[in-house]
Amino acid sequence: MPSVVRSATAIALLIAMSAALAGERDQLNACKALVAARSPGTPDTPELTRCRQIIKEWTLRDSRMSVDEQGRPLR
Repeated sequence: MPSVVRSATAIALLIAMSAALAGERDQLNACKALVAARSPGTPDTPELTRCRQIIKEWTLRDSRMSVDEQGRPLR
């Protein structure tokens, strides 16, 4: 396994482990960082697929919310 792939896998595992222990918003931020750090041409991992699903769910969830995370109206 090339060192770049090993490094990416190690980073993905650390992000996934920290996301499991973090709150929901922290998990979203960790997933955004993982997706942004992905090297072009590398195969998708289960963690990356899961993160993409989390980002998609948050996008749909945020579009239905009328308040921000502090409870202030968005409009």
